[in-house]
Amino acid sequence: MTEEPLDVAGLRRRLAEFAAARDWQQYHNPKNLVAALSVEASELVEIFQWLTPEESSRVMADPGTAHRVTDEVADVFSYLLQLCDVLDIDPLAALAAKIERNERRFPPV
Repeated sequence: MTEEPLDVAGLRRRLAEFAAARDWQQYHNPKNLVAALSVEASELVEIFQWLTPEESSRVMADPGTAHRVTDEVADVFSYLLQLCDVLDIDPLAALAAKIERNERRFPPV
């Protein structure tokens, strides 16, 4: 397998190819993807659930916990990108537009 550069378009393509090779597209509808996204986000929350704010700031210092956090972030991002594909959303454009709206809504103090 040749190594693609890491960019959103390439990752979206790899996720689509992965799902297609396993005939999983039939399950990748918005409802299922949002549910899976929620579950994965909850698994990320679970890691931090009983930590103090100070402990949460140091979570990446422990290799085992860092690996779990990294995996859950990857899962959340994966489902979010797949949802964007199904709904034809450009996630970078959506984020840029949201930042612009927030900059107008919440001016600097």
